[in-house]
Amino acid sequence: MNKYDVIVIGGGPSGLMASIAAAEQGAAVALLDKGDKLGRKLGISGGGRCNVTNAKEIDELITYIPGGGRFLHSAFSLFSNRDIIAFFEGLGIALKEEDNGRMFPVSDKAKTVVNALIGKARSLGVELLVHHPVQEIMYAEGRVQGVKLSSGTIFKAPAVVVATGGKSVPHTGSTGDGYPWAEAAGHTITELYPTETPIVSKEPFIASRELQGLSLRDVKLSLIDPKGKTVIAHQGDMIFTHFGLSGPIALRCSGFIRGVKKKHNVSQVTMSIDLFPNKKAGSLGQDLRQLAAAEPKKALKNVFKGTIPERLLPPLFERAGLPGETTYEHLPKEAWLAWIQQLKNFTLQATGTRPFEEAFVTGGGVHLKEINPKTMGSKLMQGLYFCGEVLDVHGYTGGYNITAAFATGYTAGHHAGKRE
Repeated sequence: MNKYDVIVIGGGPSGLMASIAAAEQGAAVALLDKGDKLGRKLGISGGGRCNVTNAKEIDELITYIPGGGRFLHSAFSLFSNRDIIAFFEGLGIALKEEDNGRMFPVSDKAKTVVNALIGKARSLGVELLVHHPVQEIMYAEGRVQGVKLSSGTIFKAPAVVVATGGKSVPHTGSTGDGYPWAEAAGHTITELYPTETPIVSKEPFIASRELQGLSLRDVKLSLIDPKGKTVIAHQGDMIFTHFGLSGPIALRCSGFIRGVKKKHNVSQVTMSIDLFPNKKAGSLGQDLRQLAAAEPKKALKNVFKGTIPERLLPPLFERAGLPGETTYEHLPKEAWLAWIQQLKNFTLQATGTRPFEEAFVTGGGVHLKEINPKTMGSKLMQGLYFCGEVLDVHGYTGGYNITAAFATGYTAGHHAGKRE
């Protein structure tokens, strides 16, 4: 029979960090992963470059983790983004800061990060076991006893850390294995849904694919509820696809669509694009009027094609009730105001989001009220710990989710290793 002090299930970022933190406490640790190699999701993160953390100050960083960010205060006090940077630099991995605080290895290779984590775990004596699918976590008398593999083999341990991930990017092994084990211990699993995933719309100009592939730079995308209230808004880049919207700001807004649909019992949610978020309508109107007045006999569609993406002009003109062939000298005042309004508030209806297979992150998970935020330990089962995406914690892309994974992994492993 295999006996350890701590068993970690899952070889992703939170699991690898948990095994390292537990071993640093002197614990005998086994890391079990069902796949054929460790760090698969880590290996494709950041476009294959691995965005290891984000350098923002903690209070600001937490605002970029809309799902459960405040729960992470204690974990960040033990192992913050600064500690993550110091950890990798201590392993000889030089890091560099890019836009919006994103931290990458200078090598621009995720493999560098994965190998460093695996090497550190090995150096501390962690037994790394791939092709070891866990069937169940064994509980008795209110505490953890160990785990049973699909093969029937039993691994005994007084502490088990569940780091199995969520349901997003399932080809990396994140298929929701940890949720039934949590439920067996009495835990609540909040509703699971894909976040940081492209948005689906059935607008005619989406269905016709006339805007497919069109990128918009530095625009603002807002999600509006049926009462006219802005639920969330983000400024940055986005792209039209054959099914709807994608790109950074679309991904960030996507996680809120489900909540609005559910709260208001609607099948579609209004989204608004402000093409000139840094200009007020009056100022924008003046600027464009000057352009048009300089060439009063020229069709407006030709006047504005250098200022506004040309492929977007037809639906904008159509919404404003303004034929594109109209010239400035024949421009009705009401139509001009409607045109400016479209530039500041071009709306479309979102029907939902793409599935888990295309999501970067899972929303929902093990209920945070049932977890001790200082230890990541279960309040319901002694010796059971959770970390990473299996928890009901989710952030935007940009190094926030991996920061949460490393911080909760370190916290869970540290306390499991101390047998708290």
